[in-house]
Amino acid sequence: MSDLIRRALPAYDLPEDTPLTLLNRSENETWRAGDLILRLHREGYHTRPEIASELAWLTALQNLPGLNTTRPIPGAQGLVTEIDRRYIVAFAPIEGQELRPGDDLARWFAPLGEITARLHLHARQWIPPQGFTRKRWDVDTILGPRPHWGHWRQAQGLDPQGAALLDRATAALADRLRAYGTGPEVFGLIHADLRLANLMVDGERLTAIDFDDCGFGWWAYDLAAALSFIETDPRLPALIAAWVQGYTRVARLRPEDRAMIPSLVFLRRVLLTAWLSTRADSDTAAALGGPVYTGGTLDLADRYLTDGLSAFRP
Repeated sequence: MSDLIRRALPAYDLPEDTPLTLLNRSENETWRAGDLILRLHREGYHTRPEIASELAWLTALQNLPGLNTTRPIPGAQGLVTEIDRRYIVAFAPIEGQELRPGDDLARWFAPLGEITARLHLHARQWIPPQGFTRKRWDVDTILGPRPHWGHWRQAQGLDPQGAALLDRATAALADRLRAYGTGPEVFGLIHADLRLANLMVDGERLTAIDFDDCGFGWWAYDLAAALSFIETDPRLPALIAAWVQGYTRVARLRPEDRAMIPSLVFLRRVLLTAWLSTRADSDTAAALGGPVYTGGTLDLADRYLTDGLSAFRP
């Protein structure tokens, strides 16, 4: 893919001999090219209008008080560059480093809650441009027969007994989510992937990056996404409490929203279990995927059926 990235350089006024560094291969590929960060989109996932819609929201978020985000950079074709039916977008680089599971996460989850609340307040009042289109993250698109990120039945190391357990747990989960509903009080335009790798820390500054999965989902799902890949960490109750504390300094979180947090954490875990099996070529899957992760999902499923993951309820 480096050849394709190199062919995109003139669109951003970069010399063809600009040094290229592959930073990450996950849902997409992220490259460093001179003073820019280039994202090469996975083939066949987002459409051009969907990518343009992501960047429209990201552009609208620039200079919002109390919110730090990455800044899209236009090229000769505009914000979305197309080469050989592949889409490339550019961003200004961000100082600092991504959060990692071994960091002092309790320090950052209250500020993350504040950032998330500001995103939600903006989304609630923002009028998207004509043609705005993003994916929905709901029961059907996560747990249905044709989910966006694959089905949990494809999980590595899943045996018939485990599949039966997940069947029961996801059925109970789907019932609770449908009862919760998708009205504007609980559902709207969210980042949908505020996991540690998409949070950059520089001193006291926390910056949200990678809006590639932004779409329409439950507001509280953004907390669940922040706990991606650490759902079995014993610090989880404290992290959830810190996030809620930060969020409620900025926006309202109703008792019924708090009550749904355990279900949304479990939903995210099931989604990631499916994703890791369908994106086995990603760096994330190589580092975190496999039967061990599936086993952790089964443990959570058993606890969800036993007590609804009550320890996760703030």
